[in-house]
Amino acid sequence: MDSLISASARALAAGDALGALKRVALRDDPPALALRGIAMAQLGELARARDLLRRAGRAFGAHEEHSRARCVVAEAEVALAMRDLGGSPRALAAAASTLEARADPRNALQARLIAARRLLLIGRLDEAAEALARLDLRGLPPSLAAVAELATAELALRSLRIGPAQAALTRAREAAERARVPALLGEVAEAQAAFGRTAARRRVGGSEQALRLDEVAALLDSDALVIDALRHRVHAAGTWLPLARRPILFALARALAEAWPGDADREALIEYAFRTRHPDETHRARLRVEIGRLRALLKPLAGIEATARGFELQPHDERPVVVLAPPVDGEQGALVALLSDGAAWSTSALALALGASQRTVQRALADLEAEGRVRAIGQARARRWLAPPLAGFTTILLLPTALPIE
Repeated sequence: MDSLISASARALAAGDALGALKRVALRDDPPALALRGIAMAQLGELARARDLLRRAGRAFGAHEEHSRARCVVAEAEVALAMRDLGGSPRALAAAASTLEARADPRNALQARLIAARRLLLIGRLDEAAEALARLDLRGLPPSLAAVAELATAELALRSLRIGPAQAALTRAREAAERARVPALLGEVAEAQAAFGRTAARRRVGGSEQALRLDEVAALLDSDALVIDALRHRVHAAGTWLPLARRPILFALARALAEAWPGDADREALIEYAFRTRHPDETHRARLRVEIGRLRALLKPLAGIEATARGFELQPHDERPVVVLAPPVDGEQGALVALLSDGAAWSTSALALALGASQRTVQRALADLEAEGRVRAIGQARARRWLAPPLAGFTTILLLPTALPIE
């Protein structure tokens, strides 16, 4: 490795992307292309960074397997930052194995961390937990230790384990301070600030209250019957009833909960659940069928009784009924929440994260664009979607940091 490449790598490791570029900006040899790509990633020019890293990976010869693997890892992290989550993870896993075989444990661990964070972003929490549990985090350099603790904190946050999340973020801050990398320090500070922001809204009997993350966790630990509109579940007494794949039943449960302690009018239930303002006898018959299905599902937690005007939710053991609503109104709330992390998302990545079809996501994005709430950049398959961050709103998706170079 020549002196300019060494100096550029040291500048990158210290977070000085501009200093790194000054040393290799005019060079097109493979090591210089790789360093330029990582520097561009640190500066936020992600599309350019990915192009440079791909060029570097192709330019390294067959005998330079180690260097090619590093380029694959760096490109995977750029893809993570771009929220391009639809690719196969096999190339990253193969690169990690190559790095381990070549006695490069730090970059191999970085590859494993990227894979785990991708799993976190697409909501596969059990697999992410298993991936993190398999990692040996002893004796890490400060920058990698900070990234590992951020991933641990994110997993805890998504599981609403507030204490472990705060402890992991404290360790991440200490590691980031030792690393002296501004991007890492900023990421940790942003993650810690999430605890003071609005994470959801609590609705009871017509009143509404903003909740922080710790207050959401406390509500779910209480004895209340919670209709969770964030995850489309019903919760009480430590029991979860998932209704994400049964949207009609969840809509009815939410409408009944918002009417509690009174009853919900039949016409209002039909309009809310079936999206029609002109019900007929077929809608009324369908309402009776769906209410019967919901009654059977909720039987361990609550009853549903018919009244003169509609139906009434009757929780067992005189539990209070609470609706846990997203911080933003509308059907596109979850979509806006994902876009509000400031990163550019592809339609396929949004569909994967939301568990919806791409066509459904495209229609929602078109509506949001018409309202001026999101904007598109790029064309065709390169199109990405952005939304301005919402003031006082938390999203617990953490932006990745750049790949460290030894």
